[in-house]
Amino acid sequence: MSPMDNPGFPPAEVSVLLRIEGLAAFAVAVVAFYATGGNWWLFAALILAPDLSALAFLAGYRTGARTYNIAHTYSLPAALGGVAWLSGTTWLISVALIWIAHIGIDRVLGYGLRYPALENATHLGWVGKARKRAGVAGVDRT
Repeated sequence: MSPMDNPGFPPAEVSVLLRIEGLAAFAVAVVAFYATGGNWWLFAALILAPDLSALAFLAGYRTGARTYNIAHTYSLPAALGGVAWLSGTTWLISVALIWIAHIGIDRVLGYGLRYPALENATHLGWVGKARKRAGVAGVDRT
């Protein structure tokens, strides 16, 4: 199967690199959380919070995908962390690091940014039942 059979999806080598990048982001965020004295109860309470953005799928797939993507890019938690750092707002630094950790572990598990016009597909490939229907095993999409 060539990459052209799955346009928009990365080949296996790229997908593996994106997952490793997610693992690195997760690890750095968790280490930084620990180093800054983050509260682990807060970590446990908020680690899945970005997934609340999936409620936007109730308003339609396009709206849901766009909202999910906004909540699952590193840009917003990085900006939040920067503002929190500059203002000395320690608890917001923790929130930003938890958010980054969430995105990182999502990438490791193969959950990427959603395509607004293609249900059950992410920039890392098919997810859920669509993955099985497409006959995709593992991360090999070459």
